[in-house]
Amino acid sequence: MAKDTSKIVEELGLCDSFRTFYDDNKEYMVRDTLSDLLDQLLKSKNLKKSQVIRASELSEVYAYQIFSGVRVPERKKLLSLAIAMHLTVEEAQTLLKTAGYSTLYVKLPFDSIVLYGLCKELSVVQVNELLYEYDLETLG
Repeated sequence: MAKDTSKIVEELGLCDSFRTFYDDNKEYMVRDTLSDLLDQLLKSKNLKKSQVIRASELSEVYAYQIFSGVRVPERKKLLSLAIAMHLTVEEAQTLLKTAGYSTLYVKLPFDSIVLYGLCKELSVVQVNELLYEYDLETLG
């Protein structure tokens, strides 16, 4: 059964020994690499890399390097993949965390548009149009 992140943080603050904390919580730690998670998401959504890459508006070579683990993309490029894969907000947040990036925060204009795009299953082009309309940097 999953343990809430806030509960794990609380335990960390109360723990006398990191070893004890880690041993008690290691099953909740993220172990997947970014490429592993992307592969899992592709399988669970029955998607092909080629169709996701086309929909992401990313360079084909660059995107394949992301999927193979050769490159860690910048946050915006990863969000392009999340949108192209039609990830849920929760899946996109997990993708960002796995890559070491901050999660989407609804009070930031850029992030709120991306969240809107994920919720409404917009395309990368549609999200970029919204970002442009609000004078924000586009995904790529």
